[in-house]
Amino acid sequence: MKTGIHPTYYKNVTITCACGASFLTGSTRDDIHVEVCSACHPFYTGKQKLMDTAGRVDKFRAKMEASKKMKEAAAKKAESKKSEEKPKVEEATPAQKAEEIKKSLEAAAADESADTTQDEK
Repeated sequence: MKTGIHPTYYKNVTITCACGASFLTGSTRDDIHVEVCSACHPFYTGKQKLMDTAGRVDKFRAKMEASKKMKEAAAKKAESKKSEEKPKVEEATPAQKAEEIKKSLEAAAADESADTTQDEK
């Protein structure tokens, strides 16, 4: 082996996991920190675990919560809009309009004839 080209080998290096587990091994690095180890990896434990890298899971959950709130607000707004709408008044058919005009003319004529009879007395 050539001298001076190989890294220093450390025989007792502690590997520390994010879950708190630690192991002793040999490595060219003197201290190692990992996010997942055999004690907490879902493949080895059989348990589901969310790996939150740089807060991605929290960001996703926040987006989903905001989306849910927006949908609820839109539904409430649509519901209140429906309740505020005034009931539509059905328009009268031409025959009904003619009947109303005829009645109003008859009423006016009756009022006029009543006025003329009172004036004569």
